[in-house]
Amino acid sequence: MRTLTVKENDSGQRLDKFLTKTLKTLPLSLMYKQIRTKKIKVNRKRTEPKYILQTGDTVELFISEEFFEKDGNTPAFTRLTPNIDVVYEDSNILLADKRPGLIVHSDAKEETNTLINHIKAYLYQKKEYDPENENSFAPALCNRIDRNTGGIVIAAKNAETLRILNQKIKDREITKKYLLAVHGRVIPNNGTLKNYILKDEKTNTVKVYDNRVKDSKTAETKYRVIEEKNGLSLIEAELLTGRTHQIRAQFSYIGHPLLGDGKYGINKNDRRSGYKCQALYSYKLGFDFTTESGILSYLKGKTFEVKKDNVYFLKEF
Repeated sequence: MRTLTVKENDSGQRLDKFLTKTLKTLPLSLMYKQIRTKKIKVNRKRTEPKYILQTGDTVELFISEEFFEKDGNTPAFTRLTPNIDVVYEDSNILLADKRPGLIVHSDAKEETNTLINHIKAYLYQKKEYDPENENSFAPALCNRIDRNTGGIVIAAKNAETLRILNQKIKDREITKKYLLAVHGRVIPNNGTLKNYILKDEKTNTVKVYDNRVKDSKTAETKYRVIEEKNGLSLIEAELLTGRTHQIRAQFSYIGHPLLGDGKYGINKNDRRSGYKCQALYSYKLGFDFTTESGILSYLKGKTFEVKKDNVYFLKEF
């Protein structure tokens, strides 16, 4: 029999969710059977999968030892020398300025050199995170940015922060503003692009339509032109919806592809100028909380920006 004590980062979640994170090799069907047959209890009593864990609860597991075995692999982040540009940090959150070219999470091509692993390595070296002391939680990203887009990514240092920020993003109480450089002069110089986007999973691209088509989703982007120079326009944009490649596809659709964007534009000349990826940067983040924000109430009304020197395409203006 093993006993797990529920820690602060484990509390507030369902028992079955906790178990799937803690015992990754335990099959779901067996887990539910063990709960039903009282081989998994909470505080020595019969329980239900939907039971919400509280700090200090004990989870007693009368199950095979094989499900507790460690895989023996050293976490990938421990092999990294952390390299992150911290925009802001406190005991609950970390805002990182992700550089273009770095992927946020691992994929089939890259497992170790990711933004989240660099953040874990950074917090591990600061002794703010140790996986050996956690049952089910690890620092996590609350938003994502494409590999070749730069800008602010939010990392939660604890489970309560993660839950609050995920809800705030869902409720659109966190605003993100982008800087982008596009070809040509955009007319009018401010407004809102509104149309419909349909994603092609096979090619990982989207198509834009003026009218709704089957399976398409509404896409809205508010923008204003900041400056025009040498056949380029510098634009600030705010996503009113969050669709795949939204900004890139919409501006290409109106005849103004992003500088360096080979997926939604023709960038042979841009490449010769040194632009191998789209000129797009999530440069400003605002915490515009309008509802209860718990331990993050101190962030209400605060805005954070990246260093302008990091927005590499600003040199064109």
